[in-house]
Amino acid sequence: MPRMEDILNLPVQDPPCVEFSADHIKWVKVEGGRQGGDDIALIPFARVDDFVKGESSNAECPASFRIESRRKRPEGSISKPRVDGYLEYTLYWCSYGPEDYRESHSGLEDGSNIKPASGKGSRPGRRHMMRGCLCHFTVKRLYTRPLLALIIYNQKKHVDKSGAPCHGILDRDALGTRAMYAPRISEDLRQKVMSMLYVGIPLDNIIQHHTEVVQGHGGPHNRDDFLTRNDVRNMERLIRNCSHELHASDECSVKMWVQRHHKHVFYFQSNSQLEPFVLGIQTDWQLQQMLRYGNNGSMAFHTMLCSKKLKYPLCTLLVFDLSRNAIPVAWVISSSFVKQDIQKWIGILAERARTKEPRWRLNSFLVDDPSFDISIIREAFQCRVLLCVWHIRRAWIRSLLKKCCNIDMQREIFKHLGWVLYCTRSGQHTMDALEEFMQVFVDQCAFMDYFKRRWLPSIELWIGGIKSLTVSSPEPNAAIESYHLRLKLKLFNEQHANSWSRVDWLIHTLTTEFHSLYWLDQYSTETGYFDNLMDKAFLTNAWYQALHIPDVDVILDEQNLQLAKVISQTDRSLAYTILNPGSEFSLCDCPWSRVGNLCKHVIKVAILCKSRQVARPLLAAQVYRQTLLTLLQNPPDDPLVLDHAILRATRLQQEIKGLEELSNNGLLQPLPTEIGPHMAENMLSPRLFN
Repeated sequence: MPRMEDILNLPVQDPPCVEFSADHIKWVKVEGGRQGGDDIALIPFARVDDFVKGESSNAECPASFRIESRRKRPEGSISKPRVDGYLEYTLYWCSYGPEDYRESHSGLEDGSNIKPASGKGSRPGRRHMMRGCLCHFTVKRLYTRPLLALIIYNQKKHVDKSGAPCHGILDRDALGTRAMYAPRISEDLRQKVMSMLYVGIPLDNIIQHHTEVVQGHGGPHNRDDFLTRNDVRNMERLIRNCSHELHASDECSVKMWVQRHHKHVFYFQSNSQLEPFVLGIQTDWQLQQMLRYGNNGSMAFHTMLCSKKLKYPLCTLLVFDLSRNAIPVAWVISSSFVKQDIQKWIGILAERARTKEPRWRLNSFLVDDPSFDISIIREAFQCRVLLCVWHIRRAWIRSLLKKCCNIDMQREIFKHLGWVLYCTRSGQHTMDALEEFMQVFVDQCAFMDYFKRRWLPSIELWIGGIKSLTVSSPEPNAAIESYHLRLKLKLFNEQHANSWSRVDWLIHTLTTEFHSLYWLDQYSTETGYFDNLMDKAFLTNAWYQALHIPDVDVILDEQNLQLAKVISQTDRSLAYTILNPGSEFSLCDCPWSRVGNLCKHVIKVAILCKSRQVARPLLAAQVYRQTLLTLLQNPPDDPLVLDHAILRATRLQQEIKGLEELSNNGLLQPLPTEIGPHMAENMLSPRLFN
């Protein structure tokens, strides 16, 4: 039996399951000291909540552990800490104890042991639940090892002072009563009901739906199955009385929100003269989606940096579901540009996922701003980083549509902007390309003034980013743009104009109403319930819609690749024209595209052009050619790197041979014989658009 002084020599236990209980841990009894005879174990501090949830799901004695007491110490407050000294001390006690009101409620006791109706120890409104349960444990976040938690299980069994079971299926007196189950509904059901209320589902519909679900699995089996109208009314009242403004001061209000919702905060730094304000938010549901769809998938940044309406910039981290729709899995609000503070929280977010699921891995990470420190993202997520150009494309096309009325001129300017953006030359040549562009379209004063003011200072940064990073395909671009539109629609409603300047309002809106919209989307998709309440406008994005356009509805003249036509799916007599088909900078004359959005017609033509190999992205090919030339002129010196390079070059050679075999068999469609100077450079990298 080890002494308390030996606790740091104990193994740190991290069960692989999402939630775990005492049965998953090997306990050690400690000798001597205040905890003499108690069971102890070490686990990662980040997994304390998982342990509490696991213990609450005890099959024989379902429970709900509440925080009976909590104490904290600041770092550096103790010069010589004890080996079990703590930064945080939390005592968890089963909600069926420690007081026992069973006999007092039945009138068999004189009430001498009943605690007062007010003051310390009073639990008004919960006396009917108190059955004298002594099950409790202590969690210490160790002072000398802040990443570890020492669990001291003082009493594992759910028994009263006589040693007999006092609730659950082992308690004969509890059979047929609610004491067989957990004392209150689970957090998952609470989140479900709250989300339903936030999206406007009436109380009667919620109760009816819950009854159908319970009947569907054969009747009540746990406390959640006993959801009552009163439970829903209490949550409805909570929402009605809840305000984002917890304090007149926005800064104080945010700090109060952080204290009340610390489980949903993965990083917080208050504003000071030396440090900017940074708040990272991720709910349990968002973490679940990050684990589910991010594993072997993609994650993307959506940065709203230039909004003049919000007090601070907002950054969203997105994953993509099976329908390729974007789901927000974290929000970061910062008083400075997010890219300047990313090193403070990006690693914490990645570790948060790996703590829950050690084998969790991203396949790729998409950034929409080339100024991000890519090395920090690669180090945090151990994956490749792609550049997403949806932001700059959307900004340019919206400005063009507003400041230039001639559609042919719009097409030429947009195409030339793409050539400038994908320019593979450096230094003076890059500036020459910009100068040439501005001279050719010098008469377009309105757009040129906008371009010089907004984009000229950062255009070389974008060109450099496209040189060094792989460019993402239109597939995630469409999903990110759909999320962008939905976010703007929710936040920038004029009825909230007086609240835009407050950060607490932004936090409240994101974590309640906006969060609930995405919860409902996933729930309705998986169960089929409340399908009529889903927002059909954002149910699918342009990429998903493009996949449902038949190939026969695309009219593509392979001898004239200046335009293509797509027959409307709602009005067969109407056909939309796509200029610069197959390019990332295509233009369509449909109503959705004419307000600056990425439409399904542009994406459908791009997919078809790529599959038929009749038109390729004219601009990305320049990056491909320049990359190959650079590799030829500067072979790697490291023998190990050179071996990998040879292997990849061999694979590429084999792919080219495969194309030759297709051509020999007549299966590879030939290119047009009359190829212009720009089409001569139109050689698509097979891996450029992922």
